[in-house]
Amino acid sequence: MKNIFYIALCAAGVLATSSCGDFLETSSKSQADAEFVFSNMTTARAAMDGAYGEWHGAIGSHIFGDGLYYALDLAGSDIMRHPEAYANQPLRHVPESFYTNGTEAGNYDPVGYGKEAPNSPYSVLFSVLSKANAIASAIESTDGYEAMMQQTSASDLSQLYGEAVALRATVYRELIKYYGDVPFVTEMGKAAGGLTSRDSIYDVLIDQLKKVEPLMNPVGKDNKNLFSKTYVDALIGRMALDAGGYQVRRTDNTVAYTDGKGTTLSFETIGAPNNNAEYARRSDWRNLYTTAKEYFQKAITNAGAAKLITVDPRGTDKGRVFGNPYQYYFQQLHDDDNGYADESIYEEPFQQGSGNSPRPYSLGRPSGGGSSNAYPCKSYAQGRINPAFYYGVFDPNDLRRDVSCAVTGSDGKGTEKLIPFKPGSTTNGGGISCNKFDENRQHTVWTKGQRTSGINAPYMRMSEVYLGLAEAAAALGDDATAKQYLKIIRDRAFGGNGNIDAFIAKEGSLLEAVIDERGFEFAGEGDRRWTLIRTGLLPKKIKAIKDLQTAMVNGLKTNGCYEFENGNVISMYIWTKMVDAQAEKGYRLTAQCPAGQEDDPILYPSWRGQNDDWASYGWAYTDTKTNVAIKGLFTKLTDDEIAALKADGYAETAWGKDIVDNEAEYTTYLFYQYDYTKAPIYLFPFSPNTMATGGFTNGYGFVQRGE
Repeated sequence: MKNIFYIALCAAGVLATSSCGDFLETSSKSQADAEFVFSNMTTARAAMDGAYGEWHGAIGSHIFGDGLYYALDLAGSDIMRHPEAYANQPLRHVPESFYTNGTEAGNYDPVGYGKEAPNSPYSVLFSVLSKANAIASAIESTDGYEAMMQQTSASDLSQLYGEAVALRATVYRELIKYYGDVPFVTEMGKAAGGLTSRDSIYDVLIDQLKKVEPLMNPVGKDNKNLFSKTYVDALIGRMALDAGGYQVRRTDNTVAYTDGKGTTLSFETIGAPNNNAEYARRSDWRNLYTTAKEYFQKAITNAGAAKLITVDPRGTDKGRVFGNPYQYYFQQLHDDDNGYADESIYEEPFQQGSGNSPRPYSLGRPSGGGSSNAYPCKSYAQGRINPAFYYGVFDPNDLRRDVSCAVTGSDGKGTEKLIPFKPGSTTNGGGISCNKFDENRQHTVWTKGQRTSGINAPYMRMSEVYLGLAEAAAALGDDATAKQYLKIIRDRAFGGNGNIDAFIAKEGSLLEAVIDERGFEFAGEGDRRWTLIRTGLLPKKIKAIKDLQTAMVNGLKTNGCYEFENGNVISMYIWTKMVDAQAEKGYRLTAQCPAGQEDDPILYPSWRGQNDDWASYGWAYTDTKTNVAIKGLFTKLTDDEIAALKADGYAETAWGKDIVDNEAEYTTYLFYQYDYTKAPIYLFPFSPNTMATGGFTNGYGFVQRGE
């Protein structure tokens, strides 16, 4: 492994050495260098591995676990929120709430999460681009390039070329999502400066992806850490939906909004302007959605080793019942370092015991353990679930609910702990957490240090392809196709009977049903915010959750409880006690609650508890009562029921009361002062050094350099 790593570093260095003075520039290398590196696939692959290494660093620390993912993606939707008090985390909460309806944009620190070069997300992503551009340019300069592009099937070199082009497109998609219009460069050695219309960037990159797609191989079982034909098909679909969707664009004449051929675009706007920006989509969006539909379908045709799991292959274990194909996907991510989950098209791999495994730490099930030698180690759990979404929107019969949302975490000493709704992090506060990443569920747990679990980050999976196809089809009026793929996803979540006709009727339209189905499918993963932005549903959905959460708080204050339309009741208090689940059930870590056993206080909600055997990792149990039994979580208890629970050792525990006591955090500061009309300022500002180097200015009301 050392030799391969050394070659990767050297090859990447030959092709793409960033200038010390300007991270946007790449130093030119000779034709001979390119011919040397690509004279055999060992050195060629090593060059690409070097580029993947840069991408891996960007993923982990900046855009898919920490960094801007923390501040912009993870929270700020009708599903997710940040757990700490608004006043204590302005760098996160202010952009989460669209910079207080845009009024705080000029006061926001553009460095903070954005930092300055070379450690800013912007500069790191451009460093990745320099590697991707270098590899692509080097291959384009070889004698065999033109012949390669005429091939009708993949070769080793054409596959690698496609990966470089896919990496470039992937990075630009992330840049546009966070910054809007950015400099555009695709050639090695050419400096990037000035702002290019994001619409032109989308068009050019989609066209490039279409050209390399036939020259690549579908994803295999053991290479889901590399870009593939399957990935490129889905990426084209993903980018086409973005390009055809609503985004906030500058109106200060700084950027000439044109398509990939330089033609001036017209736009359809919604809402009112804000900070010299408007919320709009391209008038030719149907063309882009048609492309999305075509290529999502191709991703299904070219699925390779990626497949949607509709039947859970697990049976029972120690009496524990599984039977949840949705949860099985996430369990596969936990199992080991050597394999990839069946549904994944691309996973960002993390090695256990080294580096930074950001997903379990930033949005996993929380743990109050220490930073090292804990059971499990600390999980900050920055992404939390809005209580009104958990109680009132997520169908109680949806198999995804308890996989996505957890009311308990770990104390770090082998014991389960209820997560209170008071502001805080880990299991000390913050309320309902994401449940999709939990070190308790790993086949082998790394207890020596936090952030080193080795759980991979799922960057693209088949369910997104199905729902992307359904979305594009619904928007274009192809109801039959949209219903076909919506039904597949919804039926999986409801044990084969998703009753999509009733769901569509409830949602009001087929398109909105598909978008909300995507919300349930990706709940807790940070997908929802961008989905609502690009679909134009943002104002409607934000108002709905804020109104519902306000009604919930008022009901709790007035009646001591609040009943949602789906029958769930949240109460000021619930009743809990610690129990020895190992003695009672034969295991500590629970799975799917069997139908008809929802009254079991250990098994319901599902997918919680603790690792069955922390003792094997060195933890000496002083108390075998490791699990929380919960009563009254979804129903209002009678006086007789409460008396019986007291007699059985249950204790009254604050629940909705913590929400009432911190009312402003759940109502006032939920999208603080957003008026549902003005263009939402959701982007991140350029830092002063970035503007000075790139030769452009901030828009959207953000502070300019030197101010």
